[in-house]
Amino acid sequence: MAEVALRHRLAERGVDRQLWLLAPAAAFVVLLFIYPFAYGVGLSFQPEQGGPLEAYRSFFADAYERATIWTTLRIALPAALFNVLASVPIAYRMRGRFRGRRAVTTLLVVPITLGTVLTAQGLLNYLGPTGWFNRTLLDAGIIDEPIRLIHNSWGVLLSLVITGFPFAFLLVLSYLSGIDPSLERAAATLGAGWWSRFRRITLPLLAPGLATTFCLTFVLAYSVFPSAVLVGDPAGETRVIAYAAWQARYQHYDYAQGSAIAIVMGLVELVVIGAVLGARSMLYTGPTGGKG
Repeated sequence: MAEVALRHRLAERGVDRQLWLLAPAAAFVVLLFIYPFAYGVGLSFQPEQGGPLEAYRSFFADAYERATIWTTLRIALPAALFNVLASVPIAYRMRGRFRGRRAVTTLLVVPITLGTVLTAQGLLNYLGPTGWFNRTLLDAGIIDEPIRLIHNSWGVLLSLVITGFPFAFLLVLSYLSGIDPSLERAAATLGAGWWSRFRRITLPLLAPGLATTFCLTFVLAYSVFPSAVLVGDPAGETRVIAYAAWQARYQHYDYAQGSAIAIVMGLVELVVIGAVLGARSMLYTGPTGGKG
C-alpha cells in the first residue's frame, strides 16, 4: 500500500514510469557533456600563477593568441554561409520526383563517409603543386606556376565545404520537404512564375530553417582542427582557436590556459548563434513550414 501511495504522489507531481525512462539518457548527458564542461570551466579558473582570471587575461593580452578568434571566424563563417546557400537551389530541385533522384542524392552525401583525414589527403593529392589540377593548367599553358590551394586558408575552406555541404544539404532538403507544395501550386494557378513563387512563398517559409542550418554548420566549421593542420598552415594563417587550445594543453602543459581558450571558443560560438537565432525569431514560423 505504501508503494501504491508513493506512486500516486509521484504521479500527481508529473513523475511516472515513463518519465523514469529518461534517466539513462539524462545520466549519459551528465557524464559525457555537463560534467566535462563544468570540469573545464573550473579548471580554467585554476592557473598555476596569478588570480582566477589569469588564464583569460593572458589569452586576450597576447595578440598572437587573440588573433585566433578572427582567424577561425574568417574561415568558418564563409564556409558555413556557402554550404547553406549552395544547398538551397540543389535541395529545391531535389525535393521533386525525377529519374535518378536517389542516385544523385547519394552522390551528394557521400563526402560524409570520407571523414576529415581522407578529405584532406585527397586535397593534398589533387590540388597540390604536382596534383592533377595544377598539372592540367600548366600543360594547357593557362598558368606559369602552380596555384597554391593547400597549406593555406583556401585548403581549409575547401575541406570544410566538402565535409559540411552534405550535412547542410540534408537539413535544407528536410526543411523544404516540410513545406506544403500546394502553396506554390496555388500561386502558379494565379500566374506567378517560379522565381516569384520561390521568393515570396518558399523562401520566407524556409528562412527560419536556413538560420538553424547555418548555426549547426557554423559550429562544425568553427571547431575545425584536423583540416587546419593537414591542409592548412597551423603556424601561420590557419592557426585556429582549437589549435591554440591544443597547443596550450598538450605542448605547453598549461591545463588552465587550454581550458580557458576552449571556453572562449564556446562563448564566441554562442555569440554568433545568439545573433543568428535572434534574427531567426523575426522570420516566419507559421504552421505551414519553416519551423526549423
